[in-house]
Amino acid sequence: MNDLLIKKTTAFFEESFGSTPKKIVLSPGRINIIGEHIDYNDGYVLPAAIDKIICFAFEKSNSNTSKIIAIDLDDSFEVDLTTEMELTDTVWTNYIRGVINQLKIKGFKFDGFNCVFSSNIPVGSGLSSSAALECGFLFGINELFELKIKPVDIALMGQSAEHWVGINCGIMDQFSSVMGKENKVIKIDCKTLEYEYHNADFNDYSLILFDSNVKHSLFSSAYNTRREECEEGISIINANFPEISSFRDCKEERVLSLKDKMSANVFKRSIFVVKEINRVKLACDALDAGNIEVLGQLMFETHEGLSLDYEVSCAELDFLVNTVKEDKSVIGSRLMGGGFGGCTINLIKKGQEETVKNKLSKLYQDEFGIELKIYDVKIGNGTSLYIAK
Repeated sequence: MNDLLIKKTTAFFEESFGSTPKKIVLSPGRINIIGEHIDYNDGYVLPAAIDKIICFAFEKSNSNTSKIIAIDLDDSFEVDLTTEMELTDTVWTNYIRGVINQLKIKGFKFDGFNCVFSSNIPVGSGLSSSAALECGFLFGINELFELKIKPVDIALMGQSAEHWVGINCGIMDQFSSVMGKENKVIKIDCKTLEYEYHNADFNDYSLILFDSNVKHSLFSSAYNTRREECEEGISIINANFPEISSFRDCKEERVLSLKDKMSANVFKRSIFVVKEINRVKLACDALDAGNIEVLGQLMFETHEGLSLDYEVSCAELDFLVNTVKEDKSVIGSRLMGGGFGGCTINLIKKGQEETVKNKLSKLYQDEFGIELKIYDVKIGNGTSLYIAK
């Protein structure tokens, strides 16, 4: 699948600019196995890069002007690198401008270039196509002009570019896009940015994403509210237990002992966060032991917490998870991402994938009148140079 994308991108570049690209970059989307809504709560997340990518082709233009072509959008723009970067109404170009802005702010010297890109990451599905765009584009400029930017700094600059665009994301998406390794998940400490790899051999199970094909408008306001409720929760905990300044240092019994001092919502958010941080640790233990069934059970528990305690699920996502929970060939399922729509991530017994897909698609269509989108994913490498064989 990616070979076709690479050929398509290269051919389009040659047709557009009359030359062969000097650098080909592959930048992946990501999944998160477990650890949701934890990145802004000083916890741990467990993401991985996947085998769905954006392919970029680059060459120097030998001028101050750069031309960037988005094949899939049938759109392009030119930018003069000597001018100040400003936001525009064409949203996709802002991510590119944001990266150029970061490079300029940090004093990197580079000239004009030509770039073409195309993607097989489903947009809007929660697989972080924006992080793949930022990091892949930055990686390509880094390689083309030999800027010697370290991978972790590429991730941080990609995050800053997204903040410039106006999306206050955590570091997980960019970090996993850049730092991913094939058949490995990354346990990232969102407080210190320390990280470690764990084997992601799912043995007899396949990773399948079911895209609900909905995105409820509650997401933005609810996300901000959840952050405020968590801040209130840890503030109450710290006032009563001064030695605890972060949810990561808090035990469940501490939160339970303060239930009467918290509003119902603040209590539910706090108990979810403490449990979810612990589930990430248990998930790493399960992966290290090759106990994928335990990992699956933790995923079900996470969904229940996201639905009942954190309240970021919706009828469509609950239906998808509750339906597969009754199927013995599915050992784990949960909503993935911010919530209120998007995908569920599922561990399905090999050989049973098509049966589950067909059954769930029909039931979902019957229940909501919505077509279910389905993505088979494998854990792949982070952003890298493509070297033709």
